[in-house]
Amino acid sequence: QVQLVESGGGLVQPGGSLRLSCVFSGFTFRRYIMSWYRQSPGKERALVAAISSAGGGASYADSVKGRFTISRDNTKNTVYLQMNSLKPEDTAIYYCSADSRYWGQGTQVTVSS
Repeated sequence: QVQLVESGGGLVQPGGSLRLSCVFSGFTFRRYIMSWYRQSPGKERALVAAISSAGGGASYADSVKGRFTISRDNTKNTVYLQMNSLKPEDTAIYYCSADSRYWGQGTQVTVSS
């Protein structure tokens, strides 16, 4: 059984930074494409960023390109999301996913002054 546990969310001012982490357990981490999604009230869950199983390729939603960076450490079974230049519209619950099949419980990110 795959388990994903996110951490690193919180309250930050506009223009600030946060780094989210997601620890994977249960199966072989390096076999999975890892993704970050987010969902804000009244909106559907949306893909933010994804990274290939070996970490050699990444893709981003247009709204976060140039501000967010996804990375992974296959020795630590962990995927990260570095978020810079945060905006109020980035406020959401952020979810980690493995192959878009397994999900973490989410971590709240609030960008507000």
